[in-house]
Amino acid sequence: MKVFLTGATGFIGRALVLALLQKGHSVAAWVRCPAAARAQLGKDVELLPLLPREDAGLDEVLEQCDAVINLAGEPLFRKRWNRRRKDDFFESRVSLTARLVQAMKRSRRPPGVLVSGSAVGYYGDRGQERLHEDDGPGADFLAELCRSWENAAQDLSGESMRVVCLRIGIVLGLGGGALDRLASVFRTGLGGPIGAGSQYVPWIHLHDCVALILKALEDDRLAGPLNVVGPAPATNAALSRALGRVLHRPALVPAPGFLLRLLVGESSTALLSSQRCFPDKAVACGFSFRFPTLEAALFDLLGSQEVSLEPLQPGVPAPMGDAVYLRRRPPNRYLVSQAVLDAPLDEVFPFFSEPTNLGLLTPPKMGFRILRADPAMRSGAAIEYRLRVLGVRIGWHTRIEHWEEGEHFVDSQVRGPYRSWWHEHHFHRDGGRTVMEDRVYYAVPGGILGRLVHRLMIANQLRAAFSYRAAAIRFRFGLAPGKASAPPHDEPS
Repeated sequence: MKVFLTGATGFIGRALVLALLQKGHSVAAWVRCPAAARAQLGKDVELLPLLPREDAGLDEVLEQCDAVINLAGEPLFRKRWNRRRKDDFFESRVSLTARLVQAMKRSRRPPGVLVSGSAVGYYGDRGQERLHEDDGPGADFLAELCRSWENAAQDLSGESMRVVCLRIGIVLGLGGGALDRLASVFRTGLGGPIGAGSQYVPWIHLHDCVALILKALEDDRLAGPLNVVGPAPATNAALSRALGRVLHRPALVPAPGFLLRLLVGESSTALLSSQRCFPDKAVACGFSFRFPTLEAALFDLLGSQEVSLEPLQPGVPAPMGDAVYLRRRPPNRYLVSQAVLDAPLDEVFPFFSEPTNLGLLTPPKMGFRILRADPAMRSGAAIEYRLRVLGVRIGWHTRIEHWEEGEHFVDSQVRGPYRSWWHEHHFHRDGGRTVMEDRVYYAVPGGILGRLVHRLMIANQLRAAFSYRAAAIRFRFGLAPGKASAPPHDEPS
């Protein structure tokens, strides 16, 4: 299936691109800046420039597509709301959806399904009420925005076309969304409930969110509004306690509602509103949640041990080869991450050996951008790129030290923030699956001060970056079944 996608570079969109490719679909993404999008989405996505109010030829592009997934929308919480910001929210959601719908109407052979974004904000503040897809809208700004957004998409429903409106809840995932901001506060020990804490949070794990979007794409039984939320909504107080337990931090510092309103203005209503939503349509169609409880979701994202960091000591596997680099720049720390991928080696190795795919595996906030790369990956090849480390934009020059097609490759940092960086990528065939292991031998500069900064900041950033990489790999290739640690038990909401 060829899927036309908007919002491809967003938090959900990036994961969805990987999942679509994993299922064998092709993706055409409508993007504002093709060069920036290429750095984030890799080489396997067709990029189409989104021009302001100019849609010439869009209907012809859509004629080549089987489905449209529309996730575009200006982020709601980056800045304080004012009239101009609210206009941007409508323009990037309602107006863009209307443009898509008109182009689909003009198409001689339009796509068969439109899966379009919306949000649980549609319901407004509903307290303890049990909400399902047939319930009406609220009366605040977000409810009006979502209602108008859905109406723009439903303008197609009379055209013999299936339309699904995704009422997406609070999506928990790595590399963006609410969890990144919440976790950073809770790690300091200053986390706690927001407002009274009794408001319901309609959360969903990013994996289940993407899987449910794919279900909406492929299952003809789904049409109209669809609650994209987990099966067990939790109060904000329960969410705070669960975060504290997973991160081994207290969750006792509340954020009073009046203070929140003072700091962020009208957007605080979205944080203080209660939506006790349930995924009734999804469950009725047989959808199975991989993370049905809040504790399981948070443990997977923040508590699992997919990435291990330790001092370089006896018992750690020795680096490959007798490299001059390692003698000149001896490492003193070791990072390892392993995954068993549900895909054959002949599919996995080419993906990881393609430099343009690096952006897909790097957290968006690191701003990864390739400046130059040799056309063929082999021993001696070089890659130059820029990214943010601890918020500072720096250059990084990589050299391929070893290259063995289908088995391993090794890259070293020639120029960059580390005193030593030696990254080994190992691949092993396991029947129709692939065992992939990253081993990084590294050292930070700065002596005692550098070691302190590593302990306080660098180790956390490395763990976050490689955890994000592991999650992206899971979306792209699927994680083969295996033994996993059990999360703690849930407590009542």
